[in-house]
Amino acid sequence: MKPLFHPDTADIQLSSVLYALSDPVRLMMVYKLRQNGERACGDIELPIAKSTVSHHSRTLREAGVVRTRTHGTHRLLSLREEDLETRFPGLLNSILASYEETDEL
Repeated sequence: MKPLFHPDTADIQLSSVLYALSDPVRLMMVYKLRQNGERACGDIELPIAKSTVSHHSRTLREAGVVRTRTHGTHRLLSLREEDLETRFPGLLNSILASYEETDEL
């Protein structure tokens, strides 16, 4: 299996993070990862086809929002909270707090 690209903390761009979090499905994924911790892609309940989850996972990973690690045949996603907090203090907390206040849950 080829290695997956993850930007270094210093290389995470604000525009990429905001783009990744602008999609309601990706925002829901991030919210659920924060609530439940590391998960396999297929274990995150989403209102979309599993094939589409891979696309959204890749977008989040390449933006630096999540880290993907391989465990056997599974790919496990975890939120890069510390990296995002280092790079953009308070951003993720503000976005997820606003998300919690909406009817999108």
